[in-house]
Amino acid sequence: MRIRVRRTGGFAGIERSAEVAAADPELESLAAAVLTDGDGDVRGVPDGFSYEITIDGVTVRCGDPRLTDAQRALVTRVLKEGA
Repeated sequence: MRIRVRRTGGFAGIERSAEVAAADPELESLAAAVLTDGDGDVRGVPDGFSYEITIDGVTVRCGDPRLTDAQRALVTRVLKEGA
């Protein structure tokens, strides 16, 4: 399973992305939950982050501060930082 997270927006408008090959059952479980949730509320807030989460070719879009728990956990793990 390939997972790619792309983050755009924010105060400085700097784009950040990372991609991983999921071999961890916990990460695969988070990815499955994100796909089940589908597109979240993509309306963000001024200077907030927008995310594209692509899992095996399926893309889900969401925005801060309206991330689901699964989306937030997956973004944090893939980008290796707080979301």
